[in-house]
Amino acid sequence: MIKKIDRNNAREKRHERVRKNIVGTSNVPRLNVYRSNSNIFAQIIDDEASKTLVSASSIDKELKLENGGNIEAATKVGELLAKRAKKAKITKVVFDRGGYLYHGRVEALANAARENGLEF
Repeated sequence: MIKKIDRNNAREKRHERVRKNIVGTSNVPRLNVYRSNSNIFAQIIDDEASKTLVSASSIDKELKLENGGNIEAATKVGELLAKRAKKAKITKVVFDRGGYLYHGRVEALANAARENGLEF
């Protein structure tokens, strides 16, 4: 009998392996990315205090996106996240790709955040 592979379960296992080594501190918080089929979400998290410092997503009314599940939306979310991080005086972060490949929407979000002032 052939078993169908649960892709999200495999992603969660990859994410657990990565999270063993990546920890966000108050000085250098963690930039976490989550993507669904229709949207993309990003948060800057201080793991020591267990607090989300800054967040942005393709659902934000500020962006006025028709489609939140494409590279264009991911780029705009990355730009918005970087602007909000500047307001919160955050310049350096550790990138946590959430078990996803560094490709497509995840890469676009990361590049947009870098271009707008975040260092990682």
